Amino acid sequence: MYFFNFLNKVIFSTKTVRFGSSPLRRIETTYKTQFTRKMSSANARFGLEAQVKRNPHGDFKAVENSRPPFEFEQEWHYTQSPVKDWKIGSGANDEEWKKHKKLEIDPNGEGRSPVDNYKTLISAITPRPIGFISSISKDGVRNLAPFSYFTMVNHDPPIFTIGFSGGKGQPKDTCHNILETGELTINIISEWFVEAANYCSTNSPPEVDEWKLSGLTPLESRFVKPPHVAESAFSVEAKLIHSHEWKSKRDPNRATGVLAIVEGINFHVREDVINKELNNLDIAKLKPVSRLGGITYARTNAGFEKTRPDFEKEVLGDEEGKKLSGI
Repeated sequence: MYFFNFLNKVIFSTKTVRFGSSPLRRIETTYKTQFTRKMSSANARFGLEAQVKRNPHGDFKAVENSRPPFEFEQEWHYTQSPVKDWKIGSGANDEEWKKHKKLEIDPNGEGRSPVDNYKTLISAITPRPIGFISSISKDGVRNLAPFSYFTMVNHDPPIFTIGFSGGKGQPKDTCHNILETGELTINIISEWFVEAANYCSTNSPPEVDEWKLSGLTPLESRFVKPPHVAESAFSVEAKLIHSHEWKSKRDPNRATGVLAIVEGINFHVREDVINKELNNLDIAKLKPVSRLGGITYARTNAGFEKTRPDFEKEVLGDEEGKKLSGI
């Protein structure tokens, strides 16, 4: 459909400027030129993704079909910590680490590619929360996409950071919209709509509406133009505070990423997921998903609690602790 819509635009915008020229040849030439430019632009926006080749499977559907079904019956539950009677100064609870040495890697070393760093980091910095970002261009085109270069960095005021690969010259659609309009919504992804959210990561042209592709439901926001996701149990209306463009250490003239710092100005939360005091969400009902390396997502269905040690009571009040503290 996209091909034919584009071809129609080319046909009706092409003019024959001299008698005897071939309209069809001119159409073909114009189409090829514009299509090449469009694909070059798309490759520039999604170039890293094309290089990463994160799917390790030849036939992913065959691999997925060979695995056990999704375990819907698994519910959030608490367990004890790995060693509940851990003693002060006793270190790790397992000595497997002693059997292996740590390798040293220079991220900017000769022969080390940016893709190597990318794969290393997304498989090491895990699990990563996902910011499901809704934005609108200045022309009113909606965009919806998930990003795992995302986190909360402050609460008063609520501040979030989002990282985009690629510079401001060839930004991803979400990045372009945020830099252009300064507005967005952040939505937390839960198990019940992860397939739809993942589909929004497709490398579609800017004019394609991911809301329609995913089947998700937009809800009007109060203070920003981008809608928030009805299916999400927690959403944040936000505005851009600051952006920074990163440059490659290998080539300082090449922009490689953009950091967006945004402020949350309004929250939307599902009534059955938050407590009466409106200050704590139930993880068992939120069922958030996160990103690991490659194409892997993770569930959040088990945890354990650990209190923060009180220095005066638990360190100075313990003979071994007092000795280790040097006080």
